[in-house]
Amino acid sequence: MDNHAAKNWFTTGGGNYARFRPEYPPRLASDLAALTPSKELAVDVGCGTGQLTSLLAPWFRTVVGVDSSADQLASASALPNVLYVGAPAENLPVEDNTAALVTAAQAAHWFDLPAFYTEVRRIAAPGAILALISYGVMSLDGDLDGRFQTFYQREIGPYWPAERKLVDDGYRTIDFPFEETTLAPINIEKHLTLSELLGYISTWSAVRAVKEAGHEDILHTFAGELSELWGDPEGSRRVCWPINMRVGTI
Repeated sequence: MDNHAAKNWFTTGGGNYARFRPEYPPRLASDLAALTPSKELAVDVGCGTGQLTSLLAPWFRTVVGVDSSADQLASASALPNVLYVGAPAENLPVEDNTAALVTAAQAAHWFDLPAFYTEVRRIAAPGAILALISYGVMSLDGDLDGRFQTFYQREIGPYWPAERKLVDDGYRTIDFPFEETTLAPINIEKHLTLSELLGYISTWSAVRAVKEAGHEDILHTFAGELSELWGDPEGSRRVCWPINMRVGTI
C-alpha cells in the first residue's frame, strides 16, 4: 500500500462520520422507548450526524438532536419529526419538564457532567429516562484482531485523550446519580471492506492527534500491514462493537 492511498483513507470531517461511523441497531431505540413515560419528545445530546437521533424518530412524536459542531449537523439526515439544533450539552435549547427520553451516544465523556445533569433534570418530564451510551473497542475477524489490538493499545494508544478511558471502561466509572435500569446486552455487528474500516478509524480523535504530532507513519504502517492480512480489499470482514449503557430514571 502506498502512502498516498493511506492518506486518502485517513481524512476527517463530518462527512466521514456520517459515512463510516457504525450504526446502532434499531433494537437500541425500541428498548429505550419501551422505558419512557410518554412518546412525545426525545432529546439526543451530542448527536453528531444523527445516527441514534434518526433511530429514535419512529418512536417519538418529536426528536431534537443537539450538537455543538456545525460540521457534524450539516451531515445529519433530515427527517420530518427531527429538529437539529446547534448548542452545547450544558445549555440545552429545550423547554422545562418536556423530554421523556434524553440520550447521549458516544458523547457523554466530553461533557461537563454536573452541568449536563443540571440541564437534564430541568428538561425532564416526570419519570423520564436518561441513557448514556457508548460502544467499546471493536474486535475484528480472525487473524486481523491481533494486529488491530496492537495498533489500538500500543501504537495509537498514547494519542487518545484522557476521556477515552471512560469509553474503554464502558462508562462504568462515570458519575451517574440516577436510579439505574439494566437492559439486555446489545452489540453492533457489521461486515466492512478494508477501506470502510480505515475510513471509520480516520474519524478517531487519536488519529487527528497522531497527524498533528507529525507521526503519520504509524497510520501508514498499520494500514499497510492490515492490508496484507486482509486479502482482497474489496472483500468484507466481520467487525463487532459491544454497546455499553448507563440507563436511569431522572
